[in-house]
Amino acid sequence: MSDTRRRIERHVHADAGIHFNELVRTSAFATGQIQYHLRKLIDDDKLVCEGHYGRTHYYPRTYDAQERAVLALFRRETSREIVFYLIEDEPADPETVADALDIARSTLEYHLERLVEREVVSKRYGERNCVELCLENHEQTGRLLATVQPTAPDRLVDRFTRLIDDLLERNPEP
Repeated sequence: MSDTRRRIERHVHADAGIHFNELVRTSAFATGQIQYHLRKLIDDDKLVCEGHYGRTHYYPRTYDAQERAVLALFRRETSREIVFYLIEDEPADPETVADALDIARSTLEYHLERLVEREVVSKRYGERNCVELCLENHEQTGRLLATVQPTAPDRLVDRFTRLIDDLLERNPEP
């Protein structure tokens, strides 16, 4: 195996779930080199490539399909913040979470839909028949959260979404 391929493989192992654009930004190789070596690593069964939420992500073979999808979610700052909030203060009602994170309820619901789908968070009916958000599978969630280091572009996308939500909330259409 070439040194370039080995370095790309190590990069993906160190940053499981990294998406292609971030891999290009954080490596010293040209886009075409990365594409070529990723294709070889996937063909050699060294890496897994999956599309999640509009991005192509790369993973070591050690992660199963569920873990890969959850890692893709955790690459989003808002999803991580929701989970961190619930680690500290579960169960919580959606309105409290949205207020605490200073995000629009629609933004919260967007991320919750995916977190519930991947069984990271559950929605239950608590006292007075109100929805409560609770974490599922604490051990897996903690382990996967520990592997994700947020990237600047990921944080910027989430912050831009929050800004737009805030502006729309302040200036609703007539």
